[in-house]
Amino acid sequence: MRKRLHSQADSRVRLSDVATTAGVSTATVSRTLNAPEKVAPAARERVVAAIAELGYVPHGAARALASQRSMTIGVLIPTLENSIFAASVHGLEQRLERDGYNLLLASSEYDPDREVAQAKVLIERGVDGLVLVGTAHHPALYERLQQASIPYVTTWSFDSGGDAPSIGIDNRGAMAGMVRYLLDLGHTAIAIISPSVDSNDRIAARRGGVRDAMAERGLAFDERYLAECRYSIMGGRESLRFLMNLDPAPTAIVCTSDVLAFGAMVEARAQGIAIPAALSITGFDDLDFAEHLQPPLTTIHVPAADLGARAADYLLASIAGRPIADRIELPVNLIVRGTTSRPRPTGS
Repeated sequence: MRKRLHSQADSRVRLSDVATTAGVSTATVSRTLNAPEKVAPAARERVVAAIAELGYVPHGAARALASQRSMTIGVLIPTLENSIFAASVHGLEQRLERDGYNLLLASSEYDPDREVAQAKVLIERGVDGLVLVGTAHHPALYERLQQASIPYVTTWSFDSGGDAPSIGIDNRGAMAGMVRYLLDLGHTAIAIISPSVDSNDRIAARRGGVRDAMAERGLAFDERYLAECRYSIMGGRESLRFLMNLDPAPTAIVCTSDVLAFGAMVEARAQGIAIPAALSITGFDDLDFAEHLQPPLTTIHVPAADLGARAADYLLASIAGRPIADRIELPVNLIVRGTTSRPRPTGS
């Protein structure tokens, strides 16, 4: 039986108890908690195991005072409705947990002023770093970050030439690739289902990619074929109804997210429109359900979890003063499944 390390009257597990159990010094335990990258893996594993065995709970205020860190990262996302952000936040949180960091989350609902106010609160709470979505933010947000002198990183929209650290994807190029594929199939009557571009540089870039690909073939996008809606399955359904009432109706619809594509597919089935024989539909994100739809959805795969983990890597390195690349473009892939085919011949 293991010898008791403290009395019944003082049942709180101490740092020294962890050190004794792990067979290391109290300084090694402290470094494991505050700067784990500075501890040899074997010693770090013994400390982690001892902490789990004893149920040691570090005193947050004391740790923050000793390390001058809160061990907390803030993340500002534009909405909680888009499940793709959950995947990236999950990747971010998993990576941070390995180094003992916690996450504080706020949602701006695409309101730039609200985002500035939320950033102020997070900074006042003492976060050690901040993750932003996209590159289009209120100038006051960047000013506040500079004043606070904390590391931050923009995500989702890769910006090779901006001032801010950037880890993301080429939204414009990815959507252009999708539309080139549809053009190669023979589609020219191509429509877009999309949310508003207000405070959303990712959606603006994806719409731009449609126009880029069509312009490469000497075609102009027909603005009648733009259906703007709320990000929801119902938004996708309502948009498909609108588009298919046009004359002529589009033969292909590119949706700026999988959720909108799902709504469009539901409405097409309700109207008896065969996919892909009578209408091709594409998405963007490659959410888990996309490959299980009937037919499976043609879409763009976005490495959301990896994006979150890379953002965590950047902030952890910046906090520790380690060199790390501040411009990382992640690859995306066109995933061709069952919702796309050549357009039906005219008059058939």
